[in-house]
Amino acid sequence: MSDYRKLRVWQAARSLAHDCYRSTAGFPPSERYGLQGQIRRAAMSVPTNLAEGSGRGSDRDFARFVRIARGSASELQSLIDSACELGLLRADVAAELDRQVDMVGKMLSGLARRLATSS
Repeated sequence: MSDYRKLRVWQAARSLAHDCYRSTAGFPPSERYGLQGQIRRAAMSVPTNLAEGSGRGSDRDFARFVRIARGSASELQSLIDSACELGLLRADVAAELDRQVDMVGKMLSGLARRLATSS
């Protein structure tokens, strides 16, 4: 993988991460190192793992980082659910983020399958 920025999944993951940053901006200061920080780290982990994996030079290494990115997406989904249940995220905002996480997750699963069949 030469240029991860051309991957639609990376573009979607990056957009999701930015939306997570914007959506958590209104969290109380007490959540800076709690849910706000966890959501932001998990969200940024998805596109950054794709970028790191693509720079490793082999499909096998890239596939491993795609799986890690998928794990981060699952973590993010759980954190969004908790933030909504605790009243830190409005239900409509959480639902939109959840929709984006689902879409990115499906794209990551498809990429992982493609990499597995090419090995």
